[in-house]
Amino acid sequence: MIRWAISILVNALILIVVSGYFESFHISGVGAAILASLLISVLNVLVKPFLILLTLPVTVVTLGLFLFVINAITLMIAQGIMGDSFNIDGFGTAILASIVISLLHLLIQKGVIEPLRESKKK
Repeated sequence: MIRWAISILVNALILIVVSGYFESFHISGVGAAILASLLISVLNVLVKPFLILLTLPVTVVTLGLFLFVINAITLMIAQGIMGDSFNIDGFGTAILASIVISLLHLLIQKGVIEPLRESKKK
């Protein structure tokens, strides 16, 4: 449960960072970022596996790069549900944002979270 809450907060922070870099990616505040992060995590559990299953041949042919498109679709669904507090001005921006979000998540995972877990084991 604590790992999930930390993941939500890390994703909210990443969404805030991404909104600072892209003019066409807007989040109205920290509360909206946390809500968007919660919504994205729910969509990742409920919708993303179905999308991956539907697009499996394309994902295999593109060696997994189509997963960025699926992440962008998930972002677009989340912004559609949230309304004015979370806006993405286009699908191209959503794809770029999904790439940046994935890279930032990977950096935080490898650079911060895993070293903390390793230090707790010792």
